[in-house]
Amino acid sequence: MKAIDMKDFGDADVLQLQDVADPEVRPHDLLVRNRAAGVNRADLNQRRGAYGRADFGDSTLMGLEIAGDVIAVGDQVQGYKVGDRVMGIVGGGGYAEIARIDYRMAMPIPASLDDVQAGAIPEVFVTAHEALLHLGRLEPRETALVHAGASGVGSAAIQLARALGAKVFATADGAKAARVREFGAELVIDYKNEDYAEAVARATGGRGVDVIVDFVGAPYLERNVRSLADGGRLVQVGLMGGKSATLPMDRLLFGHLQIMGTVMKSRPPEVKQAMVRRFRERWLDAFARGDLKPIVDSVFPLAQAADAHRRMEANQNVGKLVLAPPYRA
Repeated sequence: MKAIDMKDFGDADVLQLQDVADPEVRPHDLLVRNRAAGVNRADLNQRRGAYGRADFGDSTLMGLEIAGDVIAVGDQVQGYKVGDRVMGIVGGGGYAEIARIDYRMAMPIPASLDDVQAGAIPEVFVTAHEALLHLGRLEPRETALVHAGASGVGSAAIQLARALGAKVFATADGAKAARVREFGAELVIDYKNEDYAEAVARATGGRGVDVIVDFVGAPYLERNVRSLADGGRLVQVGLMGGKSATLPMDRLLFGHLQIMGTVMKSRPPEVKQAMVRRFRERWLDAFARGDLKPIVDSVFPLAQAADAHRRMEANQNVGKLVLAPPYRA
């Protein structure tokens, strides 16, 4: 099969279309003719060598989410058959014509969605649900601040919060603000030209927000803590800006605040399965109704994976970047 592989860590140029062996079907696996593969920040980290080795996960190939048609099933699979359309999260191997997925990490694709839309859902919406609702425990009528509101996870988190009945603020590049408002953000703060902590304080009368979902890390930590209302929860999903910072312990202590971190790629399989199950049970029908919508920025042929990585690295995307593997009968 055709797949994106790399011989060494490095910049986007290391990504090359290669002929590799088809994956083998294990007892709990679905073998999927891959129609769409989402691109994620974790893919960029893997390409750069942040995980230390190319086979960090279930495959030497990168790619954490897929959508396509089942072409084979393992002997312990339940609930799926050849011909079913599925989407889901994989431990690697998504940048390929054929991918395997543990059936407990798969979800049926709602009939109203095409393959590209489906490929833009699993990783970002499951991550957003885990951060915002499972860990952040956001409730209706509370207020959430979502950083990187134009990103894949950011756009998903904004939609989930609004669907829940919460108020949503978001940070984004000013050029992307109009799109982020379309996702459901009531207030969009141009982080390049305005201090988001001051904007949050003004918008809440000094109270702060109940939940913050952050991808930036160190440069935002102190302001995040000071932007939380008493009893507020900060959920750290990424460290794009750095990993070491000073923490205002007085505010943490006297404000009864909670700080939590979450990452999906390194989680044990049973934990990932539980994350997918929680999301599926609560939100999958919302896509069929049109209450939630995957936000697709652009689609690249699989052979142009390097270009997709460059677009993400330049922070040019609004929503998801998706790779379209070539069709193989």
